[in-house]
Amino acid sequence: MEWLEKNLQDNFDLPPKHPSDEALRRWRSAVSFVKNRRRRFRMVADLDSRSQNERKRRSLQENFRNLRVAFFVHQAAATLIDGAKNKEYRVTEDIRNAGFSINPDELASITSKHDVKALRMHGEVDGISKKIRSTFDRGISVSDLETRQGIYGVNRYTEKPARSFWMFVWDALQDMTLIILMVCALISAVVGLASEGFPKGMYDGLGIILSILLVVMVTAISDYRQSLQFKELDNEKKKIFIHVTRDGSRQKISIYDLVVGDIVHLSIGDQVPADGLYIHGYSLLIDESSLTGESDPVYISQDKPFILAGTKVQDGSAKMMVTAVGMRTEWGRLMSTLSEGGEDETPLQVKLNGVATIIGKIGLLFATLTFVVLMVRFLIEKGLTVGLSKWYSTDALTIVNYFATAVTIIVVAVPEGLPLAVTLSLAFAMKKLMNDKALVRHLSACETMGSAGTICTDKTGTLTTNHMVVDKIWISEVSKSVIGNNTLQDLNSVISSTTLGLLLQGIFENTSAEVVKEKDDTQTVLGTPTERAILEFGLKLQGGHNGEDMTCTKVKVEPFNSVKKKMAVLVSLPNGTHRWFSKGASEIIVQMCDRMVDADGNSVPLSEAQRKNILDIIHSFASDALRTLCLAYKEVDDFDENSDSPTDGFTLISIFGIKDPVRPGVKDAVKACMSAGIIVRMVTGDNINTAKAIAKECGILTDDGIAIEGPDFRSKSPEEMRDLIPKIRVMARSLPLDKHTLVTNLRGMFHEVVAVTGDGTNDAPALHEADIGLAMGIAGTEVAKESADVIVLDDNFTTIINVARWGRAVYINIQKFVQFQLTVNIVALVINFVSACITGAGVMYILFFYASSMVVPLVIPDVHYSVNNTFFLNERARDCAYFIDIDNNTFDFCPPGSAPLTAVQLLWVNMIMDTLGALALATEPPNDDMMKRPPVQRRENFITKVMWRNIIGQSLYQLVVLGALMFGGEQLLNIKGDDYKSVINTLIFNSFVFCQVFNEINSREMQKINVFRGMFSNWLFIGIIAVTVAFQVVIIEFLGTFASTVPLNWQLWLVSVGLGSISLIVGTILKCIPVKSDESPSSPNGYLPLSSGPDNI
Repeated sequence: MEWLEKNLQDNFDLPPKHPSDEALRRWRSAVSFVKNRRRRFRMVADLDSRSQNERKRRSLQENFRNLRVAFFVHQAAATLIDGAKNKEYRVTEDIRNAGFSINPDELASITSKHDVKALRMHGEVDGISKKIRSTFDRGISVSDLETRQGIYGVNRYTEKPARSFWMFVWDALQDMTLIILMVCALISAVVGLASEGFPKGMYDGLGIILSILLVVMVTAISDYRQSLQFKELDNEKKKIFIHVTRDGSRQKISIYDLVVGDIVHLSIGDQVPADGLYIHGYSLLIDESSLTGESDPVYISQDKPFILAGTKVQDGSAKMMVTAVGMRTEWGRLMSTLSEGGEDETPLQVKLNGVATIIGKIGLLFATLTFVVLMVRFLIEKGLTVGLSKWYSTDALTIVNYFATAVTIIVVAVPEGLPLAVTLSLAFAMKKLMNDKALVRHLSACETMGSAGTICTDKTGTLTTNHMVVDKIWISEVSKSVIGNNTLQDLNSVISSTTLGLLLQGIFENTSAEVVKEKDDTQTVLGTPTERAILEFGLKLQGGHNGEDMTCTKVKVEPFNSVKKKMAVLVSLPNGTHRWFSKGASEIIVQMCDRMVDADGNSVPLSEAQRKNILDIIHSFASDALRTLCLAYKEVDDFDENSDSPTDGFTLISIFGIKDPVRPGVKDAVKACMSAGIIVRMVTGDNINTAKAIAKECGILTDDGIAIEGPDFRSKSPEEMRDLIPKIRVMARSLPLDKHTLVTNLRGMFHEVVAVTGDGTNDAPALHEADIGLAMGIAGTEVAKESADVIVLDDNFTTIINVARWGRAVYINIQKFVQFQLTVNIVALVINFVSACITGAGVMYILFFYASSMVVPLVIPDVHYSVNNTFFLNERARDCAYFIDIDNNTFDFCPPGSAPLTAVQLLWVNMIMDTLGALALATEPPNDDMMKRPPVQRRENFITKVMWRNIIGQSLYQLVVLGALMFGGEQLLNIKGDDYKSVINTLIFNSFVFCQVFNEINSREMQKINVFRGMFSNWLFIGIIAVTVAFQVVIIEFLGTFASTVPLNWQLWLVSVGLGSISLIVGTILKCIPVKSDESPSSPNGYLPLSSGPDNI
């Protein structure tokens, strides 16, 4: 079977992420035999639409660049342009009655065209706010929402309507083999009516048509349900929430509920949800590359207040007033014109397309040979009897039936459902994962996660609860635990009011968190968990204290940056001087300080002994698994608005020790990863002692692992990294670039399949580079989510392990289905071909008759009786259905029996193995044993030797059983009567179906003997088996006219079920036959193959 795997790797090998167009086109060109192109390629990327979309994007970006040029020309020649291109906008009666005084199109054009003159004409941003009845501090009134949507539009763009159920029916009908069968059925019905009359002549053709309709409807229903699941998941991907101010309170709403006049709060990593005008903010940098194609960010200020939908906040924070939504924005118009290019197909989909293509070619060859053999037999027998010059309507019917049988063999032989089974399994897994708080954005991620050998995870919020509280504080050389009100009072008693005022001022001024009022007038602190914890501590500590913290004004803000690992704010004091506050990573802030605050609130020099003591305090906090941050300040007389905050000369105020407990279940999840051959590596920006303490508590840092800091890691050469990386379990004080370097080397040097978590904007490169990027749903920015393959909605590490479980389940379930379907393919092909070649001894009898009549008196040993010199052959010879009239020298010809499985029967078998088989086997939920085996390595054979053992063994058993029934069934079972041949063929068909039913149960486990474990809790599997058996009974007992079957007695039913159930015994025997593993002897991640034992049963 090496040729099959070589063909798959040469033509159908696709990288799991970011495949090139060349790779995508290569496998498409290799698919040369497809029954239904519309259905087969429905779930793959439309490369032509993608190219068209890219051209449209480039055109729009070019238009934006031209607009920018025109803007500057407008500034230089305002008078000329005003005279030539001044457009009048009218405020209609509807707008006035609603209480607004600006036209929606004019309002939208001010932002989209960067029309500074029009903005000034309307009174700047303040004037616009009055005309749309919005205020900067209270926002809009919720009661106005419908009115605003009616006048200014809704924040949605026009989308392509969803495909209806009947479109899926039409797709299913595009199957070329089904079309040919329908034509054959119509011809059969017409010829049958002419030769046998109504209604008997219609039975064969009508049976085929009804079977085709059943196959089409079941296929369409399955595909339609898949489309609904993907539509639902797609809607989940588009759910983006934004903070706005309405009725004076801060609210979190969906971007689709946004209206003109809303006051939107923007922060780093947000995607701008609508066009708007800048109100105020700090250091706001906007990335407009999605609209303009220009990589340089745009600085937004009062002088340049225009913010466009679809752009991203690269740095800073701000408030924005919405001026245009939906189709009135350039982003909305762009998105509505882009057709769906589809998602990249997954490696398994491509590989199974290859399997379907190769098996299809073999099936086409067998079908052609079957038709040729049947036709040759037919022509020889006809030539030896009535001659080739005489043709009857029954001859046409015979040829049509032969052709229909050959085409039906193609229907069964070509496993068209293999690639679509991957889609079905992925859709099912994605739906289940959505319920388990994981949103899969890209199909391939769910599949690839099952092969992950390394997970590089963040600490905060992923391994820990992200519910932070200040546990300890050091200030003025006093270290205190601050849990509870009593300890806060103790802290107040040991530090002076001046020191306390300085601490509170630093907390309240240098924070990105804020206190907002909810609808019920309660106050809530919003911000990152770290900022929230410190601000809440400050609010508790403040009590009735009203010091200098409330008497200063912010002049400049530098938001937290993951590279600098600090944030800073410059405030103006009442005495006219200025003060910088800086807060961030302990080691960095301490390095910036040469002074400290004493107990009286004075700034005193920092001695080396005190510096050493401070570092010891930081290490002791970190060893208790506390996250440490330092707060410092610096007095300045003047400052440069364009320069960054100082990096030296600061006075240290305090050290915070913030507690963030490990999430329940994380330790067990890490242990499960180790059992599954997955290495967990913690990559964090925290202090190395904090990181090590948390890693040990989680079970990540073991005796053979090491912890390293980012600066040390960056300094290593490639050769040193090759020796170092396999041992790394913790990387502390790391930058996003360090995470990216680690991922790149794991994938490049060690060929690992790597999953990476991230939440910040700077994590986007690592998320993009990894095989599976996992963004945090709660703490993650929109930029991170857009770069990720999976969004972990609850930010929980245990959810990531669940994604890996389902990824393995998808891979193994598809292997089960392939094993099951290939067994059916082989048996159906061989049994029909062999029966066409061997059954029916008509030619031998006729040749014997001619030889005897010419040489000696006619002696036919199989003559049953004769009447008026017309010989009737016995039952075995009568298989040929010839009636020989010696007196008249004529042969009354009736076509000999062809294949034992008719077109209708094969269509039913096809539905069992295709749609129903995929539903049963491709949707099996994961079990614990899946996480007790190493991950599947890159380029590992998909159809393993274990699968081939099972396929060949079950195929041989079924062929022996069905062959015995075909060639000796009447003797073995003592079947007699005029309809014995129909009984035998029905028994063969029934036994064949029950062999598939029991083999479907067998396929639930490819290596373990106990195939019933978990089966009775899988209601979908049980339901499909029950439906299959019930419908089989109906076909045999009640639809014989259409399906060419006859009712069977209870003894023959027992025979059929018994022969099928022996498949379970055969499966048990096969699983005891040792097979050499396909896996390499050692895994690249350093794990040895897991031990086997009683669990294999």
